Amino acid sequence: MSKVKYYYDPDTLSYRKIEPKKSRRYRNIGLFVLGSALFGLLGLIFLLNTNLINTPAELSLRRDVDNYELQFELLNRKMAQIEEVLSNIEERDNNIYRLYFEANPISEEQRRAGFGGVNRYKSLEGFNNSEMVISTTKRLDIIKKQMAIQSKSLDEIAKLAEEKEKLLLAIPAIQPISNKELTRMASGYGWRSDPFTKARKMHWGMDFTAPKGTPIYASGDGKIIRADNNSSGFGKHIRIDHGYGYLSLYAHLSAYNVKKGQRVKRGDLIGFVGSTGRSEAPHLHYEIWKDKDKINPINFYYGSLSPIEFENMLKYANQENQSLD
Repeated sequence: MSKVKYYYDPDTLSYRKIEPKKSRRYRNIGLFVLGSALFGLLGLIFLLNTNLINTPAELSLRRDVDNYELQFELLNRKMAQIEEVLSNIEERDNNIYRLYFEANPISEEQRRAGFGGVNRYKSLEGFNNSEMVISTTKRLDIIKKQMAIQSKSLDEIAKLAEEKEKLLLAIPAIQPISNKELTRMASGYGWRSDPFTKARKMHWGMDFTAPKGTPIYASGDGKIIRADNNSSGFGKHIRIDHGYGYLSLYAHLSAYNVKKGQRVKRGDLIGFVGSTGRSEAPHLHYEIWKDKDKINPINFYYGSLSPIEFENMLKYANQENQSLD
C-alpha cells in the first residue's frame, strides 16, 4: 500500500493531501529502471570475469588448456625417463668405454651446460603458462645437447674400437713357427755365447731350431717392407711393418713366400726355415722392434701358446747358452 503524504495549510488551518506530479512519477520510474539496468550490467560483467559463469567458448578454451597442461605433464615424465636412461649411458661411457680405450672422460659440466648469450626463450614470455613452457623447452634443449655430445662420444669410441681391433691384429702375438714343426727353442733374448767367436755377445732375438723348409708364419698383420739378403749376417730375411711402432724380423730363410710391398695377415705363410747368412745350423732368428728399439719376443706369444708351453719356453729362453747366429 502506497503511503499518503499531507502538508499543513496555514490559510485554512488544516492538513491537505499532497498530490504527486506526473512528471516526477515518470522520472522516478525512469531512474529506477536505469539504476536496475546499470546494476544488472555491472553484475553481468563481474560474473563474466569470474569462474561462476562461463560461455561455451570459454568452456572449450578451458578444456584445451587443461589438455595442454596434461600433455606437458606427460612430456615432463617422458623427459625424466629419457634423462635417467641418458645418465646411465653417460656413466657407462665415462667409466667403461672411454676408460677401456684410454680416452679422457667428458666432464659433467660439459654434458649439463646450458645455453649462454641471448635469451633464447623471449618469444615464450608473457603468457599464462610461460614459466612451465620455458622450463620444459629448456629441458628439451639440454637433453638434445646431451644426446648430441653422447652421439659424438660414441662415434669417437667406435673409431677407437676399430683402431683397437686393428692394433690387436697388428701386434706380433703368435709364435712364427708351429710347435709341431719345432725341434727346440735354441736360444733366447739376452747375452749369449757367439757360435763363431765364442765371445759373450748380445743376442737381440730368439732362435727356433727346425728342419730346413719348415713353414714360417707372419706373427701379426702388416706390410712386407723387406724380403732380401742385403742385411749383414741375416742372409735371406723378411721384415714386416705392423704399424703402431711394431716391426718383426725373420732371418736365415731358405726361400720366400712373399714379396716387398705385400700386405699379410697374422698366420699367413711368408717363408721357409734355412741357414743362410751368418748361421751355424737351420733355424729361424726372430726379432721384434717397438719404436725402433729391439725388445724381447718372449712377451708376445699370448696368441698361440698354452700356459704350460709358455712356461717351458720361458725356461729355455732364460738359459744363457750359445746362439745359432
